[in-house]
Amino acid sequence: MTLFVDTSVWSLVLRRDAPSTRPEVDRLRVAFEDGETVVTTGLILQELLQGISGPRMRESLEQRFAVLPFIFPDREDHVRAADFHSSARRKGIQIGTVDALLAALCVRHELTMLSTDADFTHLKRVTGLAVWSP
Repeated sequence: MTLFVDTSVWSLVLRRDAPSTRPEVDRLRVAFEDGETVVTTGLILQELLQGISGPRMRESLEQRFAVLPFIFPDREDHVRAADFHSSARRKGIQIGTVDALLAALCVRHELTMLSTDADFTHLKRVTGLAVWSP
């Protein structure tokens, strides 16, 4: 299984005040320990960098993400994301533009989403998105 880790999980992993006991954080730790592939995209890195203060933390985060494989959205991913958004809306499910695009990337690359964000669980009902659950 190849994991795509959402910002919600990375934020818990990177917290300095207290370690998280969420199962998603444990799953990510196990993935790294077992040598599983964990991929990311620019939107995740951007969201994390926007929440960081201080040049040392920023540099550390950039170094950590430099070793992760990056995937990049193309035109079809944006079209698929719009379709996901519309399908969800027709079923009364509200999702954000970024979440729709991340879901489209996961579907195209056959990745499993690791997130604490319930929007992805809702998206699973209207798309082919694979979402990890404990």
